[in-house]
Amino acid sequence: MIRRVTGLWRRSLQARVVTSTVLLVAIVVGLVGWALLQQIADGLTSSRTASAVAEARSGFEKAQAELDVAVETQPQAQAATLTQLVDAVTETDSGSRSYELVLEGPLRSGSGAPPVRASGRLAPGSLPPDLRSQVIERPGVFWRYSELSLIGSGSRPAVVVGSRLRAPGTGDTYALFYLFPLTEQQQTLSLVRNALLVGGLAMVVMVGGVAFIVSRQVLTPVRLARRIAERYAAGSLEQRMHVSGEDDIARLSTSFNQMAASLQSQIRRLEDLSRLQQRFVSDVSHELRTPLTTVQMASELLFDARDRFDPQSARSAELLKRELDRFEELLTQLLDLSRFDAGAARLDLADVDLARVARAAAADPLLERAGIIGRTVGADRPAVVQADIRRIDRVVRNLLANAVKYSGSDVVEIEVAQDGFAVSIAVRDFGVGLRGDENLRVFDRFWRADPARTQGGTGLGLAIAREDAVLHGGTLQAWGRPGEGSEFVLTLPRVVDPARRSTAPAPVVQRVFA
Repeated sequence: MIRRVTGLWRRSLQARVVTSTVLLVAIVVGLVGWALLQQIADGLTSSRTASAVAEARSGFEKAQAELDVAVETQPQAQAATLTQLVDAVTETDSGSRSYELVLEGPLRSGSGAPPVRASGRLAPGSLPPDLRSQVIERPGVFWRYSELSLIGSGSRPAVVVGSRLRAPGTGDTYALFYLFPLTEQQQTLSLVRNALLVGGLAMVVMVGGVAFIVSRQVLTPVRLARRIAERYAAGSLEQRMHVSGEDDIARLSTSFNQMAASLQSQIRRLEDLSRLQQRFVSDVSHELRTPLTTVQMASELLFDARDRFDPQSARSAELLKRELDRFEELLTQLLDLSRFDAGAARLDLADVDLARVARAAAADPLLERAGIIGRTVGADRPAVVQADIRRIDRVVRNLLANAVKYSGSDVVEIEVAQDGFAVSIAVRDFGVGLRGDENLRVFDRFWRADPARTQGGTGLGLAIAREDAVLHGGTLQAWGRPGEGSEFVLTLPRVVDPARRSTAPAPVVQRVFA
């Protein structure tokens, strides 16, 4: 479930927009609702507290006045004056009275707990201890918030107001407490809280719906453009976006269609030019093949008879033979490239052991003639793939020839590595290496490195080698470091699958100069 939600979050821009909008609105509504609720709660509580203190103060003054006018001087008679006040509240219906009364006294130090009389059956702890201490210790009116708990009913918040009374006849002191429940304020606050909750949820749902509709209106043309762009990538260049209206989305669709038409025109022009170039190269190569054969036969006769010529003529015959051989190689390579460009190249597949190919390459006379030592790594066990042996031999010989001509290395290392899906064969030298982006440009047609490092060649060998690798569904990559060396890695799948040529395997060999 988490993976599906995460995948939806990554793939769907609409889901991210709607979710982010709903979360932000929920946070804002929650903060605003909390602030409003706090202000309302503070206002209700402050108003009720002020009225409760005023009402209690009036009750204290009335009770003190009744004590002052009382003629009795006996403690029991003075206590009766106050208990009558408590009894008057007690006789009132508990559902209609707005406060409870608690009377303690007379208060005498060292005489134990004073008598207590209450208008209701209060649970212990209804009177805050610190408030009771203040009332007993000094005169004045004091108040606290507390929980009013009556036995047989639940607790509820209340304002407790207390003051000390003094009987003038005997000098006894009494503590009188008014307990005002905040039931109405709590009900009002609950009503406001529920209203804010329902209103906030409705607002969040409404904003989420608006975000969904707006994002859908904006993203629908974008999704259509994405699908059309994917069709362009697949080669279908005739697709166009539907344009309706004159808003920004419509203008975007119009611009997209104009861009698509321009791209289609340019691509067609490039395709036509490419076809003309390919046809020209193919025609010229074929047309030159016949006269070249005739000239080649004549040059061979002159080359074979060079011993009878004077030194200058003999040297000319040798140069003529060498350059005609090079010209024939160039024509052959151009014909191969024209077949690749036309999609006419075909594979003659068979099981090929790349380890055996590596061992044969390390013993190639080309290395021996150049005084280069060839060695193999990982070629001691078979590494069989489906391949065209003629093309694979050509790739490896091109890589060897490249190392002999340009590397300046005394050693060429040929390494074979394999796994269950692919086999890599690397041709590695330890000479001048590659600089900058040469590892990318080295496969371009007719591209050559620094002229000081060139020793002939057509500039097409590595380009043809890469085409051979791609034809097998593999890759040919190059890496190098200046002054340390370079390596060319041919990676082939074990089984050639034309349907999976777009997903070539990654190199299996450990790269040294990457």
